[in-house]
Amino acid sequence: MAAAKPAPTPQPPQATTPAPHLGAAGAQAGDSAKMVQELKVSGHMMALPPGLFCVINEPVPGATRMGGLPGVRLSPPPGEASNIEISTFRADGWLGGEGDAALVRVKHHPAQLMVTIYQAANQPEAAPRLQVHQILGGAPVPANAPAPQAPPPAPARQNVMAHIQTRGDVTTGFGDWLGEPGSNNWVEGFALTAPEGMAAGDLTYQAVLGRGWLSPWVEAGQYCGSRGMALPLLGLRVRLTGEAAELYEVRVEASFVGGAKAGPAGNDETCEAETLAPLEALCVTLTPRAPRKAKKR
Repeated sequence: MAAAKPAPTPQPPQATTPAPHLGAAGAQAGDSAKMVQELKVSGHMMALPPGLFCVINEPVPGATRMGGLPGVRLSPPPGEASNIEISTFRADGWLGGEGDAALVRVKHHPAQLMVTIYQAANQPEAAPRLQVHQILGGAPVPANAPAPQAPPPAPARQNVMAHIQTRGDVTTGFGDWLGEPGSNNWVEGFALTAPEGMAAGDLTYQAVLGRGWLSPWVEAGQYCGSRGMALPLLGLRVRLTGEAAELYEVRVEASFVGGAKAGPAGNDETCEAETLAPLEALCVTLTPRAPRKAKKR
């Protein structure tokens, strides 16, 4: 008789794992990721002496459609909270691209103000247009201090003026260098005077304030930049239009703190260092164009 086979050992039931169910939140995760927009954020340190300043973010076209961008926030760096007071006209502290302003008070000693800029990556003309105006100075001048003397009027041929750190206003003519390479004294502002017979509106210029950040255009005879606030320019851009562009060629050369050089840049071209070092010296040249020969009939 054949031996009986042992009964098979019963196996415990296998737990089955249900297929994962993608709920509403999971289903929308991919869509949410597509809704995240990257912004261009850059930080700057603005040196200010003691005093009261008004920082203005001028209106930028299209800012309303972009939710108020480019936006700017001002804040004291760590360790300067007791020396800097900031008062904005909006409760949320923003300087929006539609046009906003803030008051900044530097109380005891020169300080660095943190300026953080938020820009939309796909927004045309997204660079903010910041202007800084000093309303009140710092400590009062002693009663026995000599009154500052006004500089003598510059000769008519001095068409280029720059305000240079530690030196003040310095002038020269077109084609000559202004500033001293290697001095580490940066240019805080400049102005160009149109030569005789040229309309002021045909000669305009901008200052480079940051990467992709230019000041508004100003016409010949107007100052572009700051005075006495230790705010360096990072380059410049000169443009000839109208009759001036037909009669002259413009060339801009510059040197920068650290030894970098740039130029010659032509009409409506930006002259700046790749490192965005402070502007130290500049040369603006206007060369008359050769008269056009009349066509033979």
